[in-house]
Amino acid sequence: MATTTITVEIDDTDQKVLLNDLLDINQWVQGAVTGKKNHSWKRMQQEWTIKLMEDSSFTDPIPSNKADFVALVTARSDYKTRTERDAS
Repeated sequence: MATTTITVEIDDTDQKVLLNDLLDINQWVQGAVTGKKNHSWKRMQQEWTIKLMEDSSFTDPIPSNKADFVALVTARSDYKTRTERDAS
């Protein structure tokens, strides 16, 4: 599985501001990203389970694991990323 590394730059002033509230900036960022990934997965799973169930031409079983589900959905011709949906 491929991974993506994302770097966040925080200047000295913002670091001081964040450390006023946080014990560890990196830990907080990692937790925020984990929360967003989980929320996005739940939303995608709910949205696409309904679409697949309502699609009379789709007769295959809906995958029960995340990787297979995402592969199925993103391979469909009617799938669009957020950027593609916003552009249309």
